Amino acid sequence: MVHLQGHYNVPIVLLSFLIAVLASYSAFSLSEKIAKSKGRSRVVWLLAGSCVMGCGVWSMHFVGMLAFHLNVRVTYDIQVTFLSLLASIAASFIAFRVSADAHAGPLRIGVAGLFMGSGIVTMHYTGMAAVRTSAVLTYHPVYVGLSVLIALTASYAALFMFRQSRVSVNFRRCRPVCALVMGLAICGMHYTGMAASHFTVNEQSLTDGGVVMTPMFLLIGVALSTFFILAVSWAAIFFDRNVLEKMAYTDALTGLPNRHHLVRYFEESFGSPSSGFLLFIDLDRFKSINDTLGHDIGDLLLQEVASRLKKHLNERQTAFRLGGDEFLIASTRGDRTAAVQLASTLVQEIKRPYYIQGNELYVTGSIGVSLVPEHGTERVTLLKASDTAMYNAKSSGKNNYRVFDEEMDRKLLRKLELEMDLRKGLAEKQFIVDYQPKWDVETDQISGMEALLRWNHPRLGLVSPGEFVPIAEETGIIVPITRWVLQVVCLQNKIWQDEGLLKVCVSINMSIRVFESGSLYEMVTEALEVSGLKPEYLELEITESIAMYDVEDTIEQLTALRDLGVQVSMDDFGTGYSSLGSLDQMPINTLKIDQMFIRDSNLPSKQAIISTIISIAKNLKLDVVAEGVESPEQIEFLQSQGCRVMQGYYYGKPMNPEKLKEWIGEQKEVKLKT
Repeated sequence: MVHLQGHYNVPIVLLSFLIAVLASYSAFSLSEKIAKSKGRSRVVWLLAGSCVMGCGVWSMHFVGMLAFHLNVRVTYDIQVTFLSLLASIAASFIAFRVSADAHAGPLRIGVAGLFMGSGIVTMHYTGMAAVRTSAVLTYHPVYVGLSVLIALTASYAALFMFRQSRVSVNFRRCRPVCALVMGLAICGMHYTGMAASHFTVNEQSLTDGGVVMTPMFLLIGVALSTFFILAVSWAAIFFDRNVLEKMAYTDALTGLPNRHHLVRYFEESFGSPSSGFLLFIDLDRFKSINDTLGHDIGDLLLQEVASRLKKHLNERQTAFRLGGDEFLIASTRGDRTAAVQLASTLVQEIKRPYYIQGNELYVTGSIGVSLVPEHGTERVTLLKASDTAMYNAKSSGKNNYRVFDEEMDRKLLRKLELEMDLRKGLAEKQFIVDYQPKWDVETDQISGMEALLRWNHPRLGLVSPGEFVPIAEETGIIVPITRWVLQVVCLQNKIWQDEGLLKVCVSINMSIRVFESGSLYEMVTEALEVSGLKPEYLELEITESIAMYDVEDTIEQLTALRDLGVQVSMDDFGTGYSSLGSLDQMPINTLKIDQMFIRDSNLPSKQAIISTIISIAKNLKLDVVAEGVESPEQIEFLQSQGCRVMQGYYYGKPMNPEKLKEWIGEQKEVKLKT
């Protein structure tokens, strides 16, 4: 028997190494897809990754076998060869399946590595069993054990790197290096296993010249396997860049880049320019169109808006849809003048009519502008500034643009602070109620009171109702605040009556949010029951906007309260949007003339309005109260028009219960002296 000493074709050995590296790199790429996918797509990626890795290891093995030459005729059993391929793919599938979780610990990775390593060993030695030759094959046990150890270690290392590539940016960047290490490990296992192989043969079986033909099916199989690896890798890259990436970074409705793309845009394209700007765009009245005409029309409107925005952009400007009716335009170059010019153009462009499915629609846009580097260079800072400026544009009447400044930021921070402190203020009894008298000029005495809510903030001092009430309405906390005010006012009025100080009706301002809550009747009856106050000594003041919000529901709620005996007045009459056609249906007792008319009551136009309001009230048999009275001339005019009840600084400023008690005492002393 002659011991055969095989030799290797170096170029083919290098080819086997290249295939191992390519398969490892492809498997690294596919492992990320496996981790991120769910359901059926997860199974598809698992199968693709397993086939790539399994075919890669199998191809590397048989290319390595093709590089190995013996001076005997060598053939391969097709079925056993195919079985070795299945073993490699199955082992890869199990390993990927076990380690697919990004949070898989060392134990789970170890189990997956054991499966994969065992599969590689099985594939290798099954592939060796497919060899058909006259030589006798034996193995050196030490080298066999070493090859098994290398397979297990390489598999664990591969799966560990797969996991790290999903959770670590550094590993993802070093993916080519990881693939190179994995390729070396796979080749190391194969060639160590080959070193364990010993071939012995009779001298008669030796071939002449050492030329042995390679089986054609093996060449075809290796070629197809390599082609499969390349095809799957190319398909994964193409799918990732042209399908998944488009889905992830593009808004499906408008085709504009979305919020996710914005993050990448700032990292890759925006950089740190010496100039530039952001325009934050929010559509006005879009919700009403969505609610009245439906979301399909709303979607078509958004598409048309996006189309109009793109028409006015240059190559350095990009439009994004952030979600809902919010858009953003980022420019990597441009000063304040360019930003303002574009914002002004877009305001005009957005408000042009839209013709959609037979509907002529009108919307406007509020735009906030932030500038680079004046307002920052980072995405978060610039977005915050432009968003703040946009809300300022909305609060200033909409259909306009505003450039961010520090005063806006200060106001926003104060608003956020007040919003956070409102609930604490109610719980810690920071709210107080002042009372302003209503004076009957004919009887020359108090005819009623208006309760006015105040917030004594522990750090900011007295906060104006004009500042905190809108915030309370936005957040909904105005409802529990109103419940508290009703109870406090009713209790205070009952105390005054029990003390014999005065016996008048006290009015409380209502918010539209209280009507929306549907709990107004329950809140009023609870306050009256707890205090023991009779209903006729409580008056609820509503505004015209409340009356017109949902006329039928408002009438229903107010009628129930009127039947209970509670008084109702309409505050600030003439400043809202009420319809005179429905005024006579409202269950109200009093009209209050807004102080804006009283302030300029020396003007003929305002006198005509005041006279008309008083005439309407008389014809509807309603009482009239004039607000903001501050001079004898105003009193004289109002009296001449038939208004007898007045309220204003001329008669008394808002006072807390203690000061009001002193004020009433002073009024009694004045009467006694006169």
